[in-house]
Amino acid sequence: MHQRNRGPDGRSIIGWREWVSFPDLGIPGIKAKIDSGARTSALHTFQLETFSENGCRRVRFGIHPLQRRRDTELFCTADVVDERMVRDSGGHAEKRLVIRSTLHLGDRQWPIEITLTNREDMLFRLLLGRSALAEGGMLVDPGRSYLGGPSLRKRYPPRRSKNKRRGPVSRPVDR
Repeated sequence: MHQRNRGPDGRSIIGWREWVSFPDLGIPGIKAKIDSGARTSALHTFQLETFSENGCRRVRFGIHPLQRRRDTELFCTADVVDERMVRDSGGHAEKRLVIRSTLHLGDRQWPIEITLTNREDMLFRLLLGRSALAEGGMLVDPGRSYLGGPSLRKRYPPRRSKNKRRGPVSRPVDR
């Protein structure tokens, strides 16, 4: 984080949305909405499957890390650290699996707990709650965005255009 993005007490200041990554899950970049009203963090998942490995409860799941890009899919595996009831902003309670992973934001990294849920209809694939922010010692400036660094979208292949031709392109010859 740039020195100008630090509070008077030295804590990092982030915006209301940021690009983050989870290298230990194989997620090179995902846009997060910073939500100090939510206690827990939530990651969009699909095809959630629990299994046991060496006596440890684990989960395998898919994610669509980019907004409006169902063509980009990643599959992750993690240890399940808890299972808890979480109430969403609409007041609906849902039992969710909880994993722990290292969050990378700008030049900072720290472990956070993340609940796994389907956020397909939500604009942001990741919601960072106040527990994660407190663990990282972050301050939020709700009027700014992307203080943690540039977009990580380029870590993914570009979307293939539906209008592109396949095969050789004929070009006029200069004579």
